[in-house]
Amino acid sequence: MSDMNIPASTAIEVRGLSKRVADASGELTILDNVELSVGAGETLAIVGASGSGKSTLLGILAGLDLPTLGSVSLHGADLFGLDEDGRALLRQRQLGFVFQSFQLLPHLSAVENVMLPLELRGERGAREKAEKMLGRVGLSARLRHYPKFLSGGEQQRVALARAFVTEPPLLLADEPTGSLDAASGDAVIDLMFALNRERGSTLVMVTHDRAIAARCGRTVTMRAGRLQ
Repeated sequence: MSDMNIPASTAIEVRGLSKRVADASGELTILDNVELSVGAGETLAIVGASGSGKSTLLGILAGLDLPTLGSVSLHGADLFGLDEDGRALLRQRQLGFVFQSFQLLPHLSAVENVMLPLELRGERGAREKAEKMLGRVGLSARLRHYPKFLSGGEQQRVALARAFVTEPPLLLADEPTGSLDAASGDAVIDLMFALNRERGSTLVMVTHDRAIAARCGRTVTMRAGRLQ
């Protein structure tokens, strides 16, 4: 389903987005009438204090969470005009997601974790593509290692390889260095921006680190569920 009012050069269009949940006092507003437009190929950082709604917004942009009100369009497709299966298919085709906690499957090796999104899409040559991508992030010698045998920095590089292996037009990253030491975090961020430049994808990143945010083309700040 397309929105004809959204230019083809727009990757993300958010309109009137609100998220409210019940709590002990009655209702808690997590997102409050958020409006956001992100151009194709843009790099955007979302910063703000803990609890300001940053990660909730990113989860809704990925269709992993549902809003109370409002709409999200990804490359003209109405995300919440789709059912759950439709949103999953859209994620397979358009999205890569990098989590703070890596979210690798512990029973799969590094190469198998990276192969997974390719296999879900039914692509041939998944192992070859996954091995090449892991080589790109410097892990050619760790292909058959399971996550528990990898350092935090190595696990996040596997997660980066998994996010980029399908060459998605849109990459979402939620505090990608939050679980890493400074040196590992710097290496992961350098890789993320290098891969993003190579593929010309759109990057939206939630971060508390202003130095990382400064590397993006644009920064927006969330305060109490509103974009400033």
